[in-house]
Amino acid sequence: MDCHVGLLNSVPSPLLCEMFGAAGYRFVVLDLEHQLLSPGDLQHAIRACELGGCEPWVRVPEVDAKLIGRVLDAGAKGIVISRLETVEQARDAVEAAHFPPLGRRGITGGRVTGFGKVSLADYIAASRDGIRIVPMIESEAGIDALPGILAVPGIGLVMEGALDLALDMGLGPDPLHPHVWQRVLDIAGHCDEAGVPFCPNPRTPHQREHWLARRPRWLLAGEDRGLLLSALRERRRELVPDVQTTPA
Repeated sequence: MDCHVGLLNSVPSPLLCEMFGAAGYRFVVLDLEHQLLSPGDLQHAIRACELGGCEPWVRVPEVDAKLIGRVLDAGAKGIVISRLETVEQARDAVEAAHFPPLGRRGITGGRVTGFGKVSLADYIAASRDGIRIVPMIESEAGIDALPGILAVPGIGLVMEGALDLALDMGLGPDPLHPHVWQRVLDIAGHCDEAGVPFCPNPRTPHQREHWLARRPRWLLAGEDRGLLLSALRERRRELVPDVQTTPA
């Protein structure tokens, strides 16, 4: 099975989004939870993802039907819901993303229909299977509710948020804590039982080996901010290695 690898985009830049596609990434999660993106910035980032050949997903801070509708009208193919914790939230997210009779999304034309090249009826039909609703499970409450969440028709896959989960568990900012790892495994187990894909975010070589052995369909490669900083530091060290000196 082909594994679709994606990135969380924390450095707002359409050029970067286009580069991710050129580098072979299959999806990019554009962040509206922690980033102050204007509607124009988001539109340019979505367009750059399309040009680069990777799916634009957008992480929203909560289940806001109007925001989800506008993001989809802009061309997003996936909606990632931060800290989803209840069945009701899952149902509301699915309804916000789909047109009647499956949901309550309002209809418009514009770029998602090629400015009229695709009929509204054809776009509605295509959107039924072309939009991914992706809960992020980042709390104990979310894990407890996960079996019911996974039973909601229209949930495409599930992501984990180990850092926020660690905070929620009272363990501080420690996503590598053994208790957090066990809870992430619990999330994956619930997804396996429901037949819903799980998208892990490996943080160590051990975690990478564990998830790759499961042959996942989706895999998050972390966020671009940390990866870029690491690559920049490594390149500088290649040219001028850090040398510790002691005063004479």
